[in-house]
Amino acid sequence: MTIVNIHEAKTQLSRYVDQAAAGEEIIIARSGKPVARLVALQSPDQPRPLGLGAGRFQMPEHFDHLAQAEIEAMFPGPQE
Repeated sequence: MTIVNIHEAKTQLSRYVDQAAAGEEIIIARSGKPVARLVALQSPDQPRPLGLGAGRFQMPEHFDHLAQAEIEAMFPGPQE
């Protein structure tokens, strides 16, 4: 963890952003007192874990056949 004052953070922002992106935590201080923390954001490219919605909803048992008659009516069979 690196602690820097606001003036230094302003003049070296790109450097500290690169360090934070690499996983380091940067503390920004005013008059020696910590006021902010610069950390990397979670990468959006990481796959989300499976099972986040478990137990929140249920699929109807006949889901594959919902509105089956209406769908079949839109596509008539072979002409005789």
